[in-house]
Amino acid sequence: MIINDLRGKAVVITGGTRGLGRAIGEAFGAEGAEVYLTHRWGSADEGELRRAFAALGAPEPVIVEADASNADEADRLIQLVGQRHDHVEVLVSNVSFAQVNREGIDGLKKRALFQSLEYSAWPLVSHVQLVKKRFGRYPRYTLGTSCDGPDTFYPGYDYVAVCKAVMETFCRYMAKHLFEEERANINIIRSRPVSTLALAETFGPDYEPFLRKWHGDDYFIEAEAVGQAALALCSGLMDAMTGQVILLDKAVAFQDNLMRLFAQREQYGLE
Repeated sequence: MIINDLRGKAVVITGGTRGLGRAIGEAFGAEGAEVYLTHRWGSADEGELRRAFAALGAPEPVIVEADASNADEADRLIQLVGQRHDHVEVLVSNVSFAQVNREGIDGLKKRALFQSLEYSAWPLVSHVQLVKKRFGRYPRYTLGTSCDGPDTFYPGYDYVAVCKAVMETFCRYMAKHLFEEERANINIIRSRPVSTLALAETFGPDYEPFLRKWHGDDYFIEAEAVGQAALALCSGLMDAMTGQVILLDKAVAFQDNLMRLFAQREQYGLE
């Protein structure tokens, strides 16, 4: 149940044509929102996306090729939204593009860090600024998608983890300004690993089976669950929550330790 009528309202999702972004878009589309999904480098199967939205009874999504790190392309995106809407109800900063570091300390480069920040952290700020400039008001709800990389080691995830930590910090500081100025909300959704193409592209095809073997299926979060969490945060039922980082993890954080493996040592052959 939601009390915020989303029918016909603009929902903008960067990196929205696959994985988490798509799941979030479908959740809002199913509620009647007009969803704008961005992608880059020809990564979207537009026909398949439109069929998926139609199957949900959702309005046809607007699919836009736009680089989240490019100010001109981001501005064109927001101007496009402005041709049909008088405000942005929901903005979701979902792009997560960063280099994978496979060389330890020697592999860390300043240029790679700055490029990663431009894609995976700064758009949370810059897109909100562009919305304010175009419409004279902020999005009613702003969301960012994050991961537990800042607190959990993943091989090669250095840049992603730093970007997510920066995004989460921005969220807390932005919350003060957004709420005081317009009672607008901003939150971050963190999750454990989600089975997406991006996961396999980052860590290789053996990564997911390995985690499922040693941590179990519950270690993973379904993309649809992230979509429903995003919808809940913009439903009108959780407006008292802003500036927060919400972790979706099925309580795995509590049991992710050696005691869990000890309790399941027979199942995993660890006697």
